[in-house]
Amino acid sequence: MHGDGRRLRDGEVVAPNERLSWPLTIGLGVQHVAAMFSATVVVPLATDFPVTTTLLFSGLGTLLFLVITRNRIPAYLGSSFAFIAPLQAAAGETPAAKLGGVLVGGLLLMGVGVAVKALGVRLLESVMPPVVTGAVVVIIGLKLTPVAAGSFGEQPLIAVVTLGVVLGCTLVPRGLLSRVSILVGVLAGWLTAVLTDGIDPDKLDRLGAAGWVGLPQIQSPEFRPSVILLVIPVVLVLVAENVGHVKAVAAITGRNVDGTVGDALIANGLSTSLAGAGGGSGTTTYAENIGVMAISRVYSTATYVVAALVAVLLSLSPKFGALIDTVPAGVLGGISLLLYGMIGLIGVRIWQQSAVDFADPVNLTVVAVAVAAGVGDLKLTVGGMTVDGIGWGCLAVVAGHPLLRWLHRGGEFTGGIRPRG
Repeated sequence: MHGDGRRLRDGEVVAPNERLSWPLTIGLGVQHVAAMFSATVVVPLATDFPVTTTLLFSGLGTLLFLVITRNRIPAYLGSSFAFIAPLQAAAGETPAAKLGGVLVGGLLLMGVGVAVKALGVRLLESVMPPVVTGAVVVIIGLKLTPVAAGSFGEQPLIAVVTLGVVLGCTLVPRGLLSRVSILVGVLAGWLTAVLTDGIDPDKLDRLGAAGWVGLPQIQSPEFRPSVILLVIPVVLVLVAENVGHVKAVAAITGRNVDGTVGDALIANGLSTSLAGAGGGSGTTTYAENIGVMAISRVYSTATYVVAALVAVLLSLSPKFGALIDTVPAGVLGGISLLLYGMIGLIGVRIWQQSAVDFADPVNLTVVAVAVAAGVGDLKLTVGGMTVDGIGWGCLAVVAGHPLLRWLHRGGEFTGGIRPRG
């Protein structure tokens, strides 16, 4: 328990191994569900996977992640956008074959995690120093901003109300209200949508027709080399995402969690494999929830346990899932515009704290190309597979930095950090 569990002073931080009172912890957990929900359901919709099944394995995967990382890394595992491109490229394959690709991708990610645990985090730091991980976080955050801006523009009034309430709760009042600003903003925007007929009538019809209780659809995978080959490159993106997110968590919590990078990769790989074995989308640590932590400054892993359990319960209730689906685009746009921008700035913070030198031509050129490719959403098709901006941006900085560093300094991998003094 942090203090008396009920009151927080200005600037006070709740550590990962602490929690507030259970009513507050539950409220904060629901706030994490609100942050992850829209993005988590987008991937199954885009890849023809059942939404409720994906939600089930998202919750179970988060619980596994917290256990395997020994509650040291507060994180939520939602649907990974990295799987959309290869699975859409495999549109002619059966759903079972796509699941086989997801399962194999998870197993490969687990293998990388085992190697990191055996050989040490230096294995990754040699090719993913702060200049690289910071760039990955910046790309992931800023690449998503056009989506937020598009949702904002669909319903500007609702979006402005949502964003205004979030900012007002975050910056003006002090204490509890500022910690649950995202949840309050969602409710305010949702209410505005109800009063202004801003909710999609079709979604209201689906809400009325949905059952209260129902089991998610479970399906077995099928292994086909054609699909597996398309998914393999995703593993590199997942590694970059996980390491970038772990570094982002370290930056906002002020804790050194390098020793848990291998565990995080193993946990995410296991979660992805489990989803592939049962019919859900592959998972990854979620930037949206990191943004929520940055705002609330409550890093308690207990809130993620609550969020995971709520996700599992949602997967068992089509009615409640349909209710959450009625959250209008304007609400999502108002929240996402803030969260995604904050995620990008967390990457900048990693650069600052690690004294990354952008006068160094290697750092400057590699990051410039990677960020431009990522934020500009560069799309190229290689071998029948179309990779989007996040994929190319991450690949460019992860593969390009060590190569150019080797060419520039004869094999000396320093991470682009010049000695001080």
